Amino acid sequence: MTAELDALVRPADYPLSSKYDPEWVLSLDMGPHPLWLLEDLARDLDLRPGMRVLDLGSGKGATSVFLAREFGVEVVAADLWVTPETATEVFTAAGVTDKVRAVHAEAHALPFEPESFDAIVCVDAYEYFGTADNYLAYILGFLKPGGHFGVATPAMTREIRDLGAIPPHIRACVGWEALAWHTVDWWRFQWELTDLVTITSARVQPSGWNDWLTWGRAVLTRATNADRVAVESVNSMLEADGGEFLTFALLTARKNPA
Repeated sequence: MTAELDALVRPADYPLSSKYDPEWVLSLDMGPHPLWLLEDLARDLDLRPGMRVLDLGSGKGATSVFLAREFGVEVVAADLWVTPETATEVFTAAGVTDKVRAVHAEAHALPFEPESFDAIVCVDAYEYFGTADNYLAYILGFLKPGGHFGVATPAMTREIRDLGAIPPHIRACVGWEALAWHTVDWWRFQWELTDLVTITSARVQPSGWNDWLTWGRAVLTRATNADRVAVESVNSMLEADGGEFLTFALLTARKNPA
């Protein structure tokens, strides 16, 4: 195992994630280490066996496998870019098809009954749609009153509006899309103001920047020629940042009664 892959096994920090073969997790890459993010986020959630959980933006399925195995929940894995057939292959190989069902869905047109989930989690995807002022109300429509909502999303340590510009090393990599990366305080304010939820945790992931770069370096060891430029660009952004602006925000809340 290379040093980069070895760095993806950290039992002291992520004991549950460290049980998973890093090669397997890398094979499902669609962004920063999804199991690290989910394991950290889940520390602030009350996930119990038998719950029905929506994994929103589930990608190739690593987080859905983790939810089913580690918490014994029933998972609906919803993603726009990965077909249900592709995700189901992952679930079959992992032996979790009795607990996980894949669904093709767009985040603004979800095909679910109202108040049909006990919990909704979204790992490294909420930034693509959740910044809209009305989205929280929309997604909570599928959550039972008192249900848990958890998000792990790329974050800034300072608002870009306060900085007056997107820092050059960030703009060079992601351009204007960095406008969807906000501080934890921004997210807390947006959610609290609605009175739709009671926030149970809103925090910066302590090792967010470092974890992101550690993942990127491991991905680079397995990147194809077609992917290498993009991976190197993200790693260069993170190296230039040095943890000054970039991290991850972890947010959890309970849906308030109507």
